[in-house]
Amino acid sequence: MRVVLVDPSRTVLKCLSRMLETQGHDVHPFTDGTEALQYIKLNHLVDALITSSQLSSMSGRELCLEVRRIAGCRRPIYILMMSSSDERRILVEALDHGADDFISKPPVTEELYARLRAANRIVSMQRELIGLATTDSLTGVLNRRAFFEKAQELCARAEMGGVLSAIMFDIDHFKKINDSYGHGAGDGALQAIASEVCKEHAIVGRLGGEEFAILLDGMPLLGTAKMAESLRLRIDQLEVAIGQQTISLACSFGVSQWQINDTIDVLLGRADMALYKAKANGRNCVVVGECMLDVADYNRPTSAVRSDGRDLRKPAAA
Repeated sequence: MRVVLVDPSRTVLKCLSRMLETQGHDVHPFTDGTEALQYIKLNHLVDALITSSQLSSMSGRELCLEVRRIAGCRRPIYILMMSSSDERRILVEALDHGADDFISKPPVTEELYARLRAANRIVSMQRELIGLATTDSLTGVLNRRAFFEKAQELCARAEMGGVLSAIMFDIDHFKKINDSYGHGAGDGALQAIASEVCKEHAIVGRLGGEEFAILLDGMPLLGTAKMAESLRLRIDQLEVAIGQQTISLACSFGVSQWQINDTIDVLLGRADMALYKAKANGRNCVVVGECMLDVADYNRPTSAVRSDGRDLRKPAAA
């Protein structure tokens, strides 16, 4: 486990760190609660916090409370409070401020190990439950609810002036795949495409059926259109094995970029309208939902299409 250890005494920190490291734990010691809190905010792989009740910049109870606020329901962190006092009031206050367990200070070695083994079981189960609640079980990407929850974070940054782009896409003739080869083939197609899309550094969600959405934080419209085209070409090369034969796949894409006063529904709505145009244009292409691209910006051929339906690979008609 990655453990953040907080105590005002460097001697205590050194002793406890050695105890934990002998059990294979990754220990990060701090004498200051504020510094420990900042580290936990920035490092999402922290599994547990062990803190003394008495600290300098903030109390152990305050640290517990702040860490519990950071964790929320999407980030499991096990909090263990240490105290040299056996006053029941301190125990009750620690638990009320977000601690999961309480141990005497200095802790008995075997007791500390046992409590961390219990912590590891609990954190592992919490992570598994979070995964089940947020992940589409067939494809491994975010499910609809988790995708929109994550989208709210990105939209908040976009409202402050950040760049945010979206891609909506689905599998061409997906019903025909299911009807001709069975739903197992359809599932295989969904899994193969999701695996390809997950190679990108982006927020990917399955919104329903064969429809997917991608959010790209910090990527402008032109770069997003090029990425969509790259995905289209890669998916166009995919083949799914069905018994003794294979089937080819293709997808249509719609692209949009955050504009002033947008919401996530508006952003995805424009991408969805562009996706419909891609279908109308013959499928297996990329359509951009805004008239913000210049043909000269494309130094390589692409199948991206303007919102007026013109293929960017072709010069404007005289």
